[in-house]
Amino acid sequence: MTFVEPVILSARGITLLPLALDHEAGLRAAAADGALWNIRVTSVPEPEHTRQYIEDALAMRQAGNRFAFAVTQADSGQVLGSSSYHDIIPAVKRVEIGYTWYAKSVQRSFVNTTCKLLLLTHAFETLGCNVVGWRTDNFNFASQAAIERLGAHKDGVIRGHALRRDGTIRDTVMYSLRAGEWPEVKAQLLYLLDRQR
Repeated sequence: MTFVEPVILSARGITLLPLALDHEAGLRAAAADGALWNIRVTSVPEPEHTRQYIEDALAMRQAGNRFAFAVTQADSGQVLGSSSYHDIIPAVKRVEIGYTWYAKSVQRSFVNTTCKLLLLTHAFETLGCNVVGWRTDNFNFASQAAIERLGAHKDGVIRGHALRRDGTIRDTVMYSLRAGEWPEVKAQLLYLLDRQR
């Protein structure tokens, strides 16, 4: 049995479905909303690489170290983006949330807040995680601000940690949230969602 089993998460008009090959057209359309693959500090696939992006995610799921979701609108089924659990460490009950991106038209909306509520609730309340982590490019200031708004703790920076799509080497900013901090963060997310609707 794997630590993260296939699951559908849904709330407030947003449904997270296990990423599958039949999400290819929807992911391609979501990425095209803002030509997101041109942003050098993200992992959004170029249109012609969308299928490979999904196949890579499925291979990582099979290996047990990533579980990717398609973020969809519950009523229409429209794909709005993607998010994943990754760097899954069952022995210490830790997952990270990442590979997250959304169509430009739904950025800075209730969509990301809802997804984080769903993923964090499942991680802490179903999987029994001790810690949930995030990592982001040192130049992805929007991502850093979004993670910090969640109430996550900045753990530090790993210098010279990973390659960007343009071949440059990035520093990675690491964040975490411990299980004991979750009740307060959950209350804040619910408060924000009530104000965003």
